[in-house]
Amino acid sequence: MQSTQTTPLQISGNTTADQRELLQQTLAEAVERICRTALKSLDRQSIQLVLELDEKLKAELASLGSKLIERLARSEKYKDEETVSYREYPPAYSVRPIEAQVTELKKAFPGLGKCIEKLARRPLPQEAEGWFAIPRWQAIAPTYNQAVQTAMKALTAKRRISNRIADKLGPAHLRQNERTKRADEILQEQQPGADILVVAAQAGLRHRGCSARRARAVMSGHEFGLGSFALCCMLITHPERLSHADALMIDCSGDEYSLHADKMFDRVPLFDYDIGGIEFSVFHEDRARNLWGTPTAFTVNFAEQKEPHMIASAIRPQSLLP
Repeated sequence: MQSTQTTPLQISGNTTADQRELLQQTLAEAVERICRTALKSLDRQSIQLVLELDEKLKAELASLGSKLIERLARSEKYKDEETVSYREYPPAYSVRPIEAQVTELKKAFPGLGKCIEKLARRPLPQEAEGWFAIPRWQAIAPTYNQAVQTAMKALTAKRRISNRIADKLGPAHLRQNERTKRADEILQEQQPGADILVVAAQAGLRHRGCSARRARAVMSGHEFGLGSFALCCMLITHPERLSHADALMIDCSGDEYSLHADKMFDRVPLFDYDIGGIEFSVFHEDRARNLWGTPTAFTVNFAEQKEPHMIASAIRPQSLLP
């Protein structure tokens, strides 16, 4: 029987036994402090009132504790690199059925093989907006950089594009973010033999107004940034996403960019839009603007009957840098 919930698959690996034990100790000590404080302030009558509402007490404490832990687990790094944004998606944009997306991709890249389309019938993670079809870049070209250039040509065949970095897309300039590379490995392991992957994603609203590196810092444990290749493919299947000058623009935080090929990868590629069409260029990773949002995707446990670590051998246990 299919589960009605989607289990996240943590990109940096599951918690360790030591971490779980330490967290339990910390929470137990916190509860002891609450008890000591309560016993000092309550008399016989008031403590009886609290005891009569024991289920409500436990439920509300659990809710408050969960919200507190969620807040504390959110990184404080680069928190000043956020600005208010009211940018939205164009009214005509919506996520298409996975079958329609696969059809468009096979038109753009005739050599593509199968897609496990039935995965898109699974429940979405709560942070995602839809299931997207994104090819493995290895099915397009021998290297990631070549795949980006091939995808850009395919997009250019459909849209008017001003590519300001057309001659600077080699490995000295452009590379995948390490977290995104690891997520790619997980997705490919989960969908063996598929040239087109089924990916839960959101198209930018979730991190609108954040700098690229702030967005990376606050991503959930099963979330990763999408790069130039994935976003070229998403714009092929969803041209409406970038079709209006007032729409939320797109930065590609799944990639890192070195403007001068000097090993300083401190910028990110981005897709902009004006009356002349799409513009592809780069921007500083530490700059927050209300015009842009960061599309991201999510790794989930498709094999609900198995433990997450059993289906994610590609995950390395070391900590991940945002």
